[in-house]
Amino acid sequence: MTPLDILLIGAGGFAAGAVNAIAGGGTFFSFPAMLAVGLPPVAANASNSVALWPGSLSSAWAYRLELSRYKRYLLPMGLASLIGGAVGGMLLLAAGDARFAALIPWLLAFATLLFAFSPQLSAALKRVRPAAEKIAQAQHDAGSPIGWAVQLLVSIYGGFFGAGMGILMMASLAIGGHEDVQHINALKNLMSALIYSVTVMTFIVAGAVSWQHTLVMLLTASLGGYWGASMARKIQGPWLRRMVIAVGGALTLYYFYKSLG
Repeated sequence: MTPLDILLIGAGGFAAGAVNAIAGGGTFFSFPAMLAVGLPPVAANASNSVALWPGSLSSAWAYRLELSRYKRYLLPMGLASLIGGAVGGMLLLAAGDARFAALIPWLLAFATLLFAFSPQLSAALKRVRPAAEKIAQAQHDAGSPIGWAVQLLVSIYGGFFGAGMGILMMASLAIGGHEDVQHINALKNLMSALIYSVTVMTFIVAGAVSWQHTLVMLLTASLGGYWGASMARKIQGPWLRRMVIAVGGALTLYYFYKSLG
């Protein structure tokens, strides 16, 4: 790696860790940084997942008290997360660099739109929540078949790409009848950690990870996460959301232009 490569990866990782700690959407910074230094698309995505994995584990651990009340619920939903993450990771490896590169602008566009319209999505979920309350108790006990299937699909997407996965998961949990935002976030963090864990193991076994790039980003993402957590109460959420959306939109346009060129 050149000094410029280290600078790009380090900056992307720091920004990703900080943004994830404050609002989410860090993949918009870290994944393009891996591509910018010349990593093939599959290796860039695999290395990015490994670099951000410790952050997902620490986030899940921070919510251990909230999660203690969902013991029966977590077993089937955790299984869906593990299966879906493994399937998504294997689909990424099977797709190969050429196919995945063609999908990158579409995946970024989907994730950007999802992030941009997440407040409207939350408002829409409140209108359908009365119907969801009929199955809420079953969800809280052991999980409904519909909730399990939705979590499986979200996990496959997360294992394949990951950007916007947290928003999708929070939406599915809200539809399932969960109302407490802190509990939704706790469940999202744990299941995201499970998805990342099995996906990371898949990538490592397949030899798809570029370790020299990953270790640099892992270090700076950890530093960024620590800084972001300390700044979370000082930075106004709407401005940070606008910045993430602007970055996501610019990257989407760039990769569409690149794919057409």
